[in-house]
Amino acid sequence: MENPNTLNHLLALEGLSKETVTSILDHAVGFKEVSKRRIKKVPPLRGVTVVLFFIENSTRTRISFEVAAKRLSADTLNFSASTSSLSKGETLLDTAKNLMAMQPDIIVMRHFAPGAAKFLSERIPAGIVNAGDGPHAHPTQALLDMYTMRERKGRLEGLEVAIVGDIAHSRVARSNIHGLLTMGAKVRLAGPRTMLPTMIDRFPVSVHDRIEPAIEGADVVMMLRIQKERMGKDLFPSDREYARVFGLDSQKLKLAKPDCLVMHPGPMNRGVEITPEVADSTQSVILEQVENGVAVRMAVLFMVARHLGVSEE
Repeated sequence: MENPNTLNHLLALEGLSKETVTSILDHAVGFKEVSKRRIKKVPPLRGVTVVLFFIENSTRTRISFEVAAKRLSADTLNFSASTSSLSKGETLLDTAKNLMAMQPDIIVMRHFAPGAAKFLSERIPAGIVNAGDGPHAHPTQALLDMYTMRERKGRLEGLEVAIVGDIAHSRVARSNIHGLLTMGAKVRLAGPRTMLPTMIDRFPVSVHDRIEPAIEGADVVMMLRIQKERMGKDLFPSDREYARVFGLDSQKLKLAKPDCLVMHPGPMNRGVEITPEVADSTQSVILEQVENGVAVRMAVLFMVARHLGVSEE
């Protein structure tokens, strides 16, 4: 039976119970307070080794996990593909086995291949936290997004959340859909038809090929970056045309509720999916998302360490 206060791994939000998601968010509330202290460190992961195993580029997520681990007093090791034996042809599993020979407790992993985190979780004894696997999942991003919504709105149940942009290639969208539906929010999706995923009708979400009906009356509008690095070819005429039709500007934002939150997982393409005016407005919580990411990742690392029996309570 699932223990909502521990995590053996965090591979995706799909399949996690409402109780477990709530427990992660509740733990994060306490850990956010740590970041406001003069000495921003607590001892729960003292003696625990966390490997940051990033095969894809990352700024916010990698640094956020490193800060989170260090604030919990863990030892961290950074690993990048360009400086590793992966660049010499070593397999992912052989690299991971060599890492395990150094006795890490938790591996935070980002990889370009969907399912890579699950693959390792079935083959090595460390706790695995998925920091993004191709277009498949980015569970901690969705958790920090939900934390930010809950902190600002006081609830997730019943919120109308619009996710706009390149839905098909976005692991952030996929994880948020699973997480938000689990927590009782209502999800609307909008994007060019070429950027809407197949079989999306299997989910209880509303789907639009225009931004206006998706954001009308919304409590939260989450804008997504176009994932050009994951596209085999251009799926829209030009950035300028995309910005005109699907970009969020102050005029379109008036369709949402007056207290609507504007979110973006980053990195932003200002002037394409979001105007600078909206990104820097009082309704924007984009920097709050980054701040909350540290607290949420502290909660996840703590709960994985607790499952492993290596945390100090």
